[in-house]
Amino acid sequence: MSLDKPAANALSEDFKRERKLSFLENLYLPEIFKGLWYSFKQMFAPTFTMKYPEEKWDPPSIFRGRPVLVEDNGKERCVACGLCARACPPLAISMQANEDEEDPKERYPDFFEINMLRCIYCGYCEEVCPEEAIVMSQDYDIVFESREEAVYDKERLLVPKEDLKDRLDFLREYKNRQFGQFWDFQEENNIHSVRDRDTDWNTGLSLVDMLEQQKKNDATKASSHWSV
Repeated sequence: MSLDKPAANALSEDFKRERKLSFLENLYLPEIFKGLWYSFKQMFAPTFTMKYPEEKWDPPSIFRGRPVLVEDNGKERCVACGLCARACPPLAISMQANEDEEDPKERYPDFFEINMLRCIYCGYCEEVCPEEAIVMSQDYDIVFESREEAVYDKERLLVPKEDLKDRLDFLREYKNRQFGQFWDFQEENNIHSVRDRDTDWNTGLSLVDMLEQQKKNDATKASSHWSV
């Protein structure tokens, strides 16, 4: 095969697949007038653009906006397990766990920070959270003037669960479709404690007795279900 002359040259007249242009098409004027006529019609067409910031878009519950922490009864649901930080692709989440004997959860985040300059709004943190403690909100209007302001601490991330009802309801329906209509999150599941919740707690139990006691606890019917 010779490389001096191409086998099929689109610029040559011998290329069979090349379309022949008419006299008007060679002038290019008809196509230019068509484009101008279309632009002229669009000038009088109804507009659908919102006049931001006077008019703001109200996103649906499926929208993934700024990630926030769910505040439940004045406290964060987060138990500082660290799954969201491990699953975050841009490493935008950082936290430090602490323990409190007075808190039924025992563990809570001493500090919880999200760097909004790194966040890509993928929703992985929401997917892996076992407590529904971090969810994607409907907030998309995020403005800061420095890099320091872009790092949101726990106080700025906490949002009452009543304000996140639409998103939590959507997650419940979404997980039911995904896991087969058996997702029934119970309120007791939000208390991850190594302490036995029964009144007959005995630190002298053997490992076998502790396993039997745990089976008994798991078989006990929940007193209440999760309510948003």
